[in-house]
Amino acid sequence: MKGSDLFVKCLENEGVSYIFGVPGEEILDILDSLSRSKIKFIVTRHEHGAAFIADVYGRLSHRPGVCLSTLGPGATNLITGVADAYLDRVPLVAITGQAALEKTHKEAHQYIDIVGSFKYTTNWSTTIMRADFIPEILKKAFDIAVDAPGAVHIELPEDVAEEETGKIPLERKVNIHSSAPDHSELEKAKDLIKKASAPIILAGNGVIREEASFELKALVNKTGIPVATTFMGKGVIPADSPLYLGSVGIQEKDYVMCGIDVADLVICIGFDHVEYSPRFWNPDASKRIVHIHSSHPEVDSSYLPELILIGSIKETLRQLADLCDFTKQISGYFSKLKTIIEAELESFKDDMAFPVKPQKILYDIRKCLSREDILISDVGAHKLWIGRLFPAYEPNTVIISNGLASMGFGLPGAIAANIVLPDRKVVAVVGDGGFMMNLQELETAVRLGCSFVVVIFNDSSYGSIDWKARIKFKKSFGVRFGNPDFVKLGESFGAKGARVKRTDEFAPLLKKALDDGGVWIFDVRVDYSENMKLTRKLSKDVCNSKEGS
Repeated sequence: MKGSDLFVKCLENEGVSYIFGVPGEEILDILDSLSRSKIKFIVTRHEHGAAFIADVYGRLSHRPGVCLSTLGPGATNLITGVADAYLDRVPLVAITGQAALEKTHKEAHQYIDIVGSFKYTTNWSTTIMRADFIPEILKKAFDIAVDAPGAVHIELPEDVAEEETGKIPLERKVNIHSSAPDHSELEKAKDLIKKASAPIILAGNGVIREEASFELKALVNKTGIPVATTFMGKGVIPADSPLYLGSVGIQEKDYVMCGIDVADLVICIGFDHVEYSPRFWNPDASKRIVHIHSSHPEVDSSYLPELILIGSIKETLRQLADLCDFTKQISGYFSKLKTIIEAELESFKDDMAFPVKPQKILYDIRKCLSREDILISDVGAHKLWIGRLFPAYEPNTVIISNGLASMGFGLPGAIAANIVLPDRKVVAVVGDGGFMMNLQELETAVRLGCSFVVVIFNDSSYGSIDWKARIKFKKSFGVRFGNPDFVKLGESFGAKGARVKRTDEFAPLLKKALDDGGVWIFDVRVDYSENMKLTRKLSKDVCNSKEGS
């Protein structure tokens, strides 16, 4: 068989169901082989969108999302989405075509060093020099994508794709063994927790990646230790649990940070530095830290764990819960902080001012979704409001680009969510800036028959940059722009549209759109004067203020 046929058979052997991408001349053989495969090739309108769809597919399915492009500009267009998966440790396999090997030593049309370009945005990037190497390289790539986890890149030159080979896919042998730290180390962790007067858990994305939410809840319910999460850890503990404090992720000192301030032991579970730098919550390195993760910590002056437990997070938590034969008494201070945080969103439920305040929009979205439904957040000022206030009740139901924090993530993410979990309702919250960066994927969504609602926070500016500039310089520059008619734009792609003219219209319109199905675009004018109000509030000593004391 030719190399591309073997390549696709190896993808089938790895359980690939979908590939997202844009066709190109140097991948014609791969496309020809895919035409005879059970793998569904989903054509996107830009490689940027293909990579983000693969990214969110990996987050929700816990299997590598796969994206495909041609050489040169096609490959470079993939890099942003691939880098997003890399920093957020999402399993993803990026496949790119390349010119024939005979051209690689000289200047040639569209040829650049793509393997080198991907070197710093993947866990592994390689080119296939001979068709006989395909089975081993594919197996290694998928193993790294899952085990690291993160993004990998494979380049297949067009002449290698055409080359004849007698090789076959490698046999898949599943020998999974969940490791846990030594019993003596678990005993040390138990003793540290038992002796602590005010322990707190900081749960991160690793808990979701390893599907260890059940084990975390069992440990928390048994020991009575309160939990804060990162933005990407939202949902590992239900927001209505009395032991859930809130989420951390903004640079200003929020109320959740007051809980960490009074803690004498921080138990970091599945926490990655890229989620929230320890210098924000342990600037003087005074906190005692227990690190529970599948990989060794990135240590720095603010993160020097007293105890490091490396192994399966799920298994470590299970065994630790079995060992812990005590229940901590929760300080009334933690309960008061939780009440303050929850009351902030609740206080906007009847706010009918227009333009709509971001808190009100999020309150209404939450009321229109069930506990298992999904919110995809693009990147912008709205992301910070979602991270702070939007309640999540189940893991992997609030999807946020955090490490790279790339705009343009929301719409492709909604497509992925609809493919992986077609029975869930999906809302993508995007800014007007981020939406315009990947709006072409509306055609992809409509063509696929997707059902979701895109809620555009419309303020005709790059809102988060305006916010940061006002904090730093008390003014902003270069952030304003004009917008098209989003409703007509959506309709031109075959989507449905709604322009919210009054605040009390939003929730009924959103509920109807979610019930009716199809792709919807909601244009909602947002009042981002709330951004600076929040900054002014958090600039005070919230932990010692009347609210936080």
